[in-house]
Amino acid sequence: MKRLITAIDTPELDRAQALVRGVAPHCGLVKLGLEFFLRHGPAGFAAAAQGNPVFLDLKLHDIPNTVAGAVRSLLPLGAEMLTIHAGGGAQMIAAAAKAAAEAPKRPKILAVTVLTSLDAAALAETGVAGGPAQQVLRLARLALENGADGLVCSAHEISRLRDAFGAKPVLVVPGIRPAGAALGDQARVMTPEEAVAAGADYIVVGRPITGAADPAAAAAAIAASIA
Repeated sequence: MKRLITAIDTPELDRAQALVRGVAPHCGLVKLGLEFFLRHGPAGFAAAAQGNPVFLDLKLHDIPNTVAGAVRSLLPLGAEMLTIHAGGGAQMIAAAAKAAAEAPKRPKILAVTVLTSLDAAALAETGVAGGPAQQVLRLARLALENGADGLVCSAHEISRLRDAFGAKPVLVVPGIRPAGAALGDQARVMTPEEAVAAGADYIVVGRPITGAADPAAAAAAIAASIA
């Protein structure tokens, strides 16, 4: 199993295609997100994916009917994984899961718990007390009880989630930085090796790969470190 997901976070189609060609042999999936999808849409998705498995990270968050409709609109793309915000509530999560099941090849619905850019102080500013760990467990339970296949979480919550929910949920972990890499806007990070050892199914790495002089070599090195 290839656990590395490379985040192709660029609005430029040519750049995205070149990155995917370079890193795909070393990845389980490539990630396309809001920045790219809002500029290029479904046609750009297909052009960038080039037949490779895709984690489409749009973090859908709206009323249940709208999110269900959005999931249905995305099904023809054939993404392996789609993201929603667990904070949208039980009905929204269930609606997304039900809509996903309409596809011949059902995409996994992953619920985003707490963004890796948010620490305890940032959460408190939004009215959430108790810190990230408590909020992640609360939202994780809500998501999994309402049909989500897995979670997007910080590496620092992996062990708690495994203790609470076992091996079944798919855990996709962003905020991964190889030793010595710049943190950027990530507040809660781990190295690739630490995250996989803690129980991550997949790790998401962006700038340490896409910003490298040789992205393919950077992806290969990270993939080898967690093989």
